[in-house]
Amino acid sequence: MGADTDLTGRTAIVTGAGGGLGRSEALALAQRGAAVVVNDVGAGAEAVTAEITAAGGRAVAVPGDVGDWSSGERLVDAAVASFGRLDVVVNNAGVLRDRMLFNLSEQDWDDVVRVHLKGHAAVSRSAAAHWRAESKRAGAAVYGRVINTASEAFLFGAPGQPNYSAAKAGIVALTLSTAAGLARYGVRANAICPRARTGMTADVFDGPTDGPDLLDPERVATFVSYLAAPAAEDISGQVFVVYGDMVALLAPPAVERKFVAADGTFSVEELDRTLSAHFTGRDPHRTFAATDVAALDTTGATTP
Repeated sequence: MGADTDLTGRTAIVTGAGGGLGRSEALALAQRGAAVVVNDVGAGAEAVTAEITAAGGRAVAVPGDVGDWSSGERLVDAAVASFGRLDVVVNNAGVLRDRMLFNLSEQDWDDVVRVHLKGHAAVSRSAAAHWRAESKRAGAAVYGRVINTASEAFLFGAPGQPNYSAAKAGIVALTLSTAAGLARYGVRANAICPRARTGMTADVFDGPTDGPDLLDPERVATFVSYLAAPAAEDISGQVFVVYGDMVALLAPPAVERKFVAADGTFSVEELDRTLSAHFTGRDPHRTFAATDVAALDTTGATTP
């Protein structure tokens, strides 16, 4: 195993790791040599921990709800107490409460934002405090990796997922802030938008075909283990769409067109004349982020 992708001696926290994508990520990190703090709300954390240790790896289960702010500190403390250090955080835990906006309840909103966005923030905050303290103690940069789980829903605004889409947009912004704020301490932070067949997406994606399963969560987990590795030192503050045989790097938003007032101050009438000319006849479904999802399969692809 090349040193640049070797995680031997590193310690990772993976939330929502009792099944699905989180389980695959925890196993992939362990296979690369990392000790893993396995987190989930149910008994799955214990099962995955047993799976890792049975294969000769090191892992400890720390059940708990990441939507509880104190869970971040508990997970960081467990990593340090069990393995002596913390190097990688993979924020993956999430829930779904899919509703159209007009059917969305306050509880539907709170549940999703709490687990996805607050859960990411809770663990990231505690890890950030730990790494900052370690960097100051050492007088040098430390090794830190944060890999957050966003979704293409943050960009395209899934119609039946206003809560999920908003939470995932927040996670992308949190990732960018994390990357900018912690770079001086040696921490790198990136977000992935995965497509994988898991229990949470069972109603979205069809079952595997006779050929290779392009939606196998192990494909995403491979990329996560790369971002966690020393080889990814120069990658930070980026957003990737990951699935199948593809990794797509998203570009930052671009200005489509700038409108300037003729005399320095817009009137409502001038705004109407200026913007109406631009939008008249435009498909109302062509929103702020109207890029064709399917185009991610080929556009800008880089192959060997």
